[in-house]
Amino acid sequence: MGFRVIPAGDRPVTTTDWLTSRHSFSFGDHYDPSNTHHGVLLVNNDDVVAPLQGFDPHPHRESEIVTWVTSGSLVHQDSAGHSGIVYPGLAQRMSAGTGVEHSERNDTWPHRPQAGGQPVRFVQMWVMPDELGLAPSYSQLDIGDELIDGRLVAVASGDPALDSAIRIANRTTTLYAARIGGGSSIRLPSARHTHVFVTRGAVTLADAALTEGDAVRGADLGGEQLTATVDAEVLIWAMDRDLRDLMS
Repeated sequence: MGFRVIPAGDRPVTTTDWLTSRHSFSFGDHYDPSNTHHGVLLVNNDDVVAPLQGFDPHPHRESEIVTWVTSGSLVHQDSAGHSGIVYPGLAQRMSAGTGVEHSERNDTWPHRPQAGGQPVRFVQMWVMPDELGLAPSYSQLDIGDELIDGRLVAVASGDPALDSAIRIANRTTTLYAARIGGGSSIRLPSARHTHVFVTRGAVTLADAALTEGDAVRGADLGGEQLTATVDAEVLIWAMDRDLRDLMS
């Protein structure tokens, strides 16, 4: 039982003329064999994309990709015919399965006049599915109203005993989100592997003070109090398996 804090400034960064991408784990040119995953979480990228720019069509396979926008909006289109716009409070998942191409751009969108007019910041997270060879699929749902009261909300899960906004192909993994008012608290869900990411604001966990971009990686946590020192938003992965369990 325990956890360690990964400060925001310790993350490697990829920059271009239109992108700033901060990586929690090895990604792209930033490879560290000691930092490839936590539990089944493979990617936790904190991205900012300039207006009318973005990722053109590119392929993915065998991963559950969850995107959470914190400001601005992001347009998704994929080779399976799915399209949508992701904005704060909307949960989005793409299951890459046997293979799919998608684009993610900070573009305009019908009936959303502000789309594409400001930088978009989003956290993109990849987890390993329980089974390989599934057909690609897509899902999104606005859960903004559920986040208003500061409770822990199940955003994405494959746990058959747990209701969540969107479903992922991993039975022992759940992503939670909470928007916590300053001075209020939530308690961490129980899990073998826990990943906490602060998207905005500041919180405390035990004696650790966390601010925007900081993360916690924990083992065998559950019930610990997470308190907002100012208004904050956090994303919490609760995972009961590790990559080694899936490979065995």
